Amino acid sequence: MSDGTLIASISGIRGIVGDGLDPSVLVRYAAAYGTWARRRARSNGRDPLIIVGRDARPSGPVCASIVIATLQSMGCDVVDAGLATTPTIEMAVMEEQAAGGIILSASHNPEAWNALKLLNERGEFLTPAQGKAVMQMADREEAEPVGVDSLGSMRETEYLAMHIDRILALDAIDAGAISDAGLTAVVDGVNSVGGVALPRLLDTLGVQVIELNCEPTGRFAHPAEPRPAHLTELTQRVKDTGADIGLAVDPDADRLALVDNRGRFVLEELTQVICADFWWQHHSGPFVTNLSSSRAIEDVAAQHGETVHRSAVGEINVVMRMKEVNAVLGGEGNGGVIVPDLHYGRDALAGTALVLQHLASSGSTLADVHDAMPTYEIVKDKLPLPDLDVDALLSRIALEYEGETLSAIDGLKIDFESAWVHMRPSNTEPILRVYAEAPTAEEAQAIADRFKQELSDLIQE
Repeated sequence: MSDGTLIASISGIRGIVGDGLDPSVLVRYAAAYGTWARRRARSNGRDPLIIVGRDARPSGPVCASIVIATLQSMGCDVVDAGLATTPTIEMAVMEEQAAGGIILSASHNPEAWNALKLLNERGEFLTPAQGKAVMQMADREEAEPVGVDSLGSMRETEYLAMHIDRILALDAIDAGAISDAGLTAVVDGVNSVGGVALPRLLDTLGVQVIELNCEPTGRFAHPAEPRPAHLTELTQRVKDTGADIGLAVDPDADRLALVDNRGRFVLEELTQVICADFWWQHHSGPFVTNLSSSRAIEDVAAQHGETVHRSAVGEINVVMRMKEVNAVLGGEGNGGVIVPDLHYGRDALAGTALVLQHLASSGSTLADVHDAMPTYEIVKDKLPLPDLDVDALLSRIALEYEGETLSAIDGLKIDFESAWVHMRPSNTEPILRVYAEAPTAEEAQAIADRFKQELSDLIQE
């Protein structure tokens, strides 16, 4: 469903404030979610308590006020957590044994955007079935406001200290060892909540912090997605200061990108791989990531004698698969790290702690760790998608390559001996995403171009 820039799906509701994400939209979806959460809580004998947090976008306070008042009107008690990272809110839902949570953040979208990210009582993003139920209630306007005697309450609480305490309590984390390592980190908080949360965590770990874009103004100093072209100031600052590591997050701090001590950007694809390399030294068990993530994780898993399972793209899909196989760690190639001993959600703070502990325990520099990682290049391309049967189109491609290793969990992925290609329809645009990975960028682009051509030929038949 769309209206202006509005994108409403099982992943949440997002759009440009004033051009799609309007007050009436916030009310409609918050009311549907509040009604859904209240019914669910009551049926399970729980109080309908909802935790609400936001990133630092300028629209955050206004949007949060509308959402909180709407939830109260649906009979839900609300805790306003204020400025908070997405993983902090996820943990707060668990801490309070709440009925759910809402994070107001459009992740890496520009500052004019905002969004409602919806959590269930486990502090996890709604499952596809749960998300569908809430969307249908919103579309049918089935919200059930309550009378004056049943209006919900509201209180304010901060949860960052709790979040940090839980990270430090992980069995593989030795805060004293990290402090003794005498590390220095440059933090690029992209003028949002990560600029508050990461320095707090690092201070607690005894890491010297050099702040960059850490004022939570919501006016992003550069495009918000933590990609190499956006982090040139960070890489230069690491070089200039001789820091041991550079840390960059997106506005709600569930994605983590690294810069090594030589000032080189560490591809986001390797964040989860570096964390797994450390975690497997302390815990044995499977790892789960999505189909579009680098096969570098399989290479490192083989070194530890461990297994990797793949899921459809999307955090909740990774989480559901993690539970199925009892994974000890999971993540996504966009810099997401999921530590189930902490909670089932991508967590840049947890990822930071794992990387720092890796350095402290091994005595290695991040450049050493970086150089030891498998080397691949990923190309992320796309193809306009006319109105046709995508499944039938990809099935024809699959028949042509039935001798290769195929996966149809999410579109079609073809694994070759030294490369792969993943073709899947976008959830938000009329395009077919064509991702390819190979040992070099040229090889990866050649594979992407080849399959774009094969798809185009089929479309034109």
